[in-house]
Amino acid sequence: MVALGVVSAALAADWPQFRGPERTGLSKETGLLKAWPDGGPKLAWKATGLGESHTTVSIAKGKVFGMGLVGEDEKVWALDEKTGKQLWSVKIANKIELQARQGGYGSRATPTVEGDFLYTIGVAGDVLCMKVSDGSIVWRKHLVTDFGGQVPVWGYSESPLVDGNKLIVTPGGQSAMVALNKTTGATIWKSPLRNRASYSSAQTAIVNGQKQYIQFLATGVFGVSATDGAPVWNYTNPGGGEWRDINCSMPLYRDGMVFAATAYQKGGGLVKPGAGAAQEQYFLREMQNHHGGMVLVGDYIYGTGNNSLMCVEFKTGKIVWESRAPGKGSITYADGLLYVRNERGPVTLVEANPKEYVQRGQFEQPDRTREPAWAYPVVANGKLYIHDMDTLLCYDIKGGR
Repeated sequence: MVALGVVSAALAADWPQFRGPERTGLSKETGLLKAWPDGGPKLAWKATGLGESHTTVSIAKGKVFGMGLVGEDEKVWALDEKTGKQLWSVKIANKIELQARQGGYGSRATPTVEGDFLYTIGVAGDVLCMKVSDGSIVWRKHLVTDFGGQVPVWGYSESPLVDGNKLIVTPGGQSAMVALNKTTGATIWKSPLRNRASYSSAQTAIVNGQKQYIQFLATGVFGVSATDGAPVWNYTNPGGGEWRDINCSMPLYRDGMVFAATAYQKGGGLVKPGAGAAQEQYFLREMQNHHGGMVLVGDYIYGTGNNSLMCVEFKTGKIVWESRAPGKGSITYADGLLYVRNERGPVTLVEANPKEYVQRGQFEQPDRTREPAWAYPVVANGKLYIHDMDTLLCYDIKGGR
């Protein structure tokens, strides 16, 4: 299985969409600090007034993009990458009362930037194409009113996927996934797959010679044909049981294998996709990965589960090491290091070392809110971005300065 770079126009050091240029959580940057001083790296700038949000920021074309609920208005905004100064802010929707308040009512999705356009999804299902330059709206659709979607309990959290001329989104319901023309918003296809949307984001892969979109839906992981959205394979019986419908982290894929994990007393499993039900190779109850995602570095998975950071051999499921020091949170990889953002505040720098746990620094995030910190850390152009609701912190992590 081969991953496809879906935002090819982006600069190598930019972070133009959720989980980076190839949606893997892996940065190609080098020359970063190998250890942090006491108190953490130097703060370059801080931006406030961004609204209630769990958005992971995207970085492209000298701008930082995100979303937030400001008062009664859900907005998309852009900041200057060098200074944090707000360049524009555009209302896209009104506040809605979600079925559950945990984490607030603000935005979840990360904008996807490709070329001169930005694509994003509001918490209630507004899908928009906007101009990067000024935020003006080019076209808009709605996952519920246009496609019969079902808003998840905690709102739509998916970050849209751009692949060629298509924009892939997940309404859930009668057509679980939909492909739109990225230029016009016109429908290209509606998948006949019926399932509820969960909280993960789709990805592109070549599986057994066929281009597919992989998405973690409410009842399992599914692969659909990129040509017409037809279902190809599924993983719905982890460890002989069932997934819960709260699936947040994107699956990992390599060499014809897919690893998917979730929390709520479930765990993670490696499967071999084919036609119909995928063949489970192993199931690892300990990998209770919740919101924070996982990264595959070399032959090893790094991710948090059961309030600890774990290193797991991808092919076998063997737990190589486990440490409670970083706690439960989200993870990003860059320059041989893991950036682990605890959902309660601490940010930890750890070696991506398959032999042992080696910590290279830790600091308490300032200006913490009472809400859990679910936005992932972002590494782009020598900077580390930590987003916490109304506030975005930008740290200088370039080495040799």
